[in-house]
Amino acid sequence: MTSEFTTADLRFMDRALALAARGLYTTMPNPRVGCVLEKGGEIVGEGWHERAGAPHAEVHALRDAGEHARGATAYVTLEPCSHTGRTPPCADALVAAGVARVVVAMQDPNPLVAGQGLARLRAAGIAVTVGVQEAPARELNVGFISRMTRGRPWIRSKIAMSLDGRTALANGVSQWITGTDARADAHRLRARSCAMLTGLGTVRKDDPALSVRLVESPRQPVRIVVDNRLEAPLQAKVFEGGGTLLFTVCEDEARAKPYRDRGVEVVVLPAAANGRLDFAAMVQALGAREFNEVTVEAGSRLNGPLLEAGVFDEFVFYVAPTLLGEGAAGVMEIQPLTDLSQRIDLDIVTVAPVGGDWRIVARQKRIHGQAG
Repeated sequence: MTSEFTTADLRFMDRALALAARGLYTTMPNPRVGCVLEKGGEIVGEGWHERAGAPHAEVHALRDAGEHARGATAYVTLEPCSHTGRTPPCADALVAAGVARVVVAMQDPNPLVAGQGLARLRAAGIAVTVGVQEAPARELNVGFISRMTRGRPWIRSKIAMSLDGRTALANGVSQWITGTDARADAHRLRARSCAMLTGLGTVRKDDPALSVRLVESPRQPVRIVVDNRLEAPLQAKVFEGGGTLLFTVCEDEARAKPYRDRGVEVVVLPAAANGRLDFAAMVQALGAREFNEVTVEAGSRLNGPLLEAGVFDEFVFYVAPTLLGEGAAGVMEIQPLTDLSQRIDLDIVTVAPVGGDWRIVARQKRIHGQAG
């Protein structure tokens, strides 16, 4: 790889990244990719990948450019593919179009590609530059990278809380701690997620639908409920419309049948030593279903064990400037710490106002950087 690039390279790659972001809600399980073709300092073609099975970004850009592609520079946010999947190899398309140079933000982590696309371009005599705007390119596809490198999705925990770290009153009332802008922003997280995951306690207490409603989205995420003993109310909103996954350790078919009759897919996973769901098996099952990003909206009784099991890659806290006081519900139930050295340190990624609230994105230091 080389880091030799110009300010123009940065500018055109920025445009390619903006194009890639147009597929934020639609490309899964594929990565979000944008492509710009530049010639003589002007953009002659551009495109982005819209959905799995549709033409890739490079193909759209080449069609847009037509004959102007010959001798042009292609800016691509992810290494052009070198294998035939649902579509032909993009590396071959760039070679056939006669581009003179290809600038790539990052190498594809997919083992089926993993540098082979770059090698094919170089073998055809095309100049290749890699690493331009790599950090934002990785952030755009943090889930895809996680699944390709770890076999599991990028899992974030979304938590709405008060300034003193409370998520609900002692009587369970939690709607609404944050304002309308923060709730809409949280629905954007839902829209970009392959799946939403919650637990039995939240289903019983809040009866969430876990659907995208407050922002426009061309698709809905898969909904998942963790229910060890199959005790969730059959009429819960999360089961409406079918297609929901119910992860359990219960092998009782008689208990599973009513859920299946509602169109719910009951998935029996191994139990851990404590008799609860084996979360390591769960994240592998999520990866096997080609989920890139999974957002958890759950209470402290599920958030805590998920944290202790090392499931979370990222936390998105929506913090309201309000105080709920002693006795209100906390964020996570974890084993009591006996020494400050046992604390869980986080890296703050971003802090931004959202309406009258604040959004804080944080990652655990011990996993920060593994997949993003």
